[in-house]
Amino acid sequence: MIGRIRGILIENEAPILLIEAAGIAYEVQAPLGTCCNLTMLGEEVILHTHLSISENAHQLYGFISLRDRRLFKNLIKISGIGPKLGLAILSGMDTEQFVACINASEVSLLVKIPGVGKKTAERLVVEMRDKLKDWSSDVTMTTSGKAATNAAGKISIHGVMIEVQSALVSLGYKPQDASKVVSRLAEEHDFTVTSSEELIRLALKGSLV
Repeated sequence: MIGRIRGILIENEAPILLIEAAGIAYEVQAPLGTCCNLTMLGEEVILHTHLSISENAHQLYGFISLRDRRLFKNLIKISGIGPKLGLAILSGMDTEQFVACINASEVSLLVKIPGVGKKTAERLVVEMRDKLKDWSSDVTMTTSGKAATNAAGKISIHGVMIEVQSALVSLGYKPQDASKVVSRLAEEHDFTVTSSEELIRLALKGSLV
C-alpha cells in the first residue's frame, strides 16, 4: 500500500493532482480544500494517501492531514459510500464541520453536500457517531444553532467553489490560478458568498483591476 507521497506538484486540476516522485508522475485525487491549499506548481508537497483498488482501476487519494485521511477511510467503510462520494463529502465540508454535524445529528446540513440524499445523511449520522465519539471538534454545537449556521455557510461555499473553478478554467484561467482566485475570494468574503454567479463576477472584476 502507498501511505504517503512526497514529490513535486506539476499539475493541479481539482480534484486531480499530478505529483512527480522519483521520476514517476502519480495521479492523486484530493478534496477541494487540499487542492486549494496546494497552489504553487513546482514546489514539493507531502500528502497522506489511500490506495483504492477495484476491478477497473487503482486510484490514489491524497490528504494534507492524517485526520482527513482517517475520516475518508471511515467513510468508505459505510455501505453505499464509495471513494467518489467520500471525496465529495470531504470537499463539501471540512473534517471539523463534519464531526460537529454528526455529533449534533444535523441531517439538514449533510444533505446540502452534492450527492448526499436524506437516507444517506441519516445513515452517516447513525454509523459515524460511534466512530467519531472520541474525536474532538473545533466547532461546539450549541442549542442556539450558531455553530450549525456556520457549518451551513461552509457547506454552501465549498459546494459552489468547484463550479466556479471549472467556470474560470473554461474562460481561460489556468487551473492553479483558478483555484487560487476562488480560495482567496472565499476567504476575503469570510465564506459568506454562496452564489457561483457572484463569485465568478467578483473573480472577473478582480482580474480587470
